[in-house]
Amino acid sequence: MSNLSNQSVTYIVGVGCGLIALIAFVWLIARPAWTSYSTVPQRLAAAFLSLYVLAAFIGLGVGGGLAIVWFWDRITSSV
Repeated sequence: MSNLSNQSVTYIVGVGCGLIALIAFVWLIARPAWTSYSTVPQRLAAAFLSLYVLAAFIGLGVGGGLAIVWFWDRITSSV
């Protein structure tokens, strides 16, 4: 049996999900933005602008998480 606490498992799962999300961002958004242009300044600009997409995804995730926390009592009482 493992000696990991519930908090350790939560941190491991959170870090794993964060790494998967980062890999997905790089593979699906940053890499195509980089390879769409031929000169280095254009590629840097595309990579920089893709950070706005990352910020929007993070904002949606935080907003969704906060909505779940805010409405959790209504979600569990209706089930």
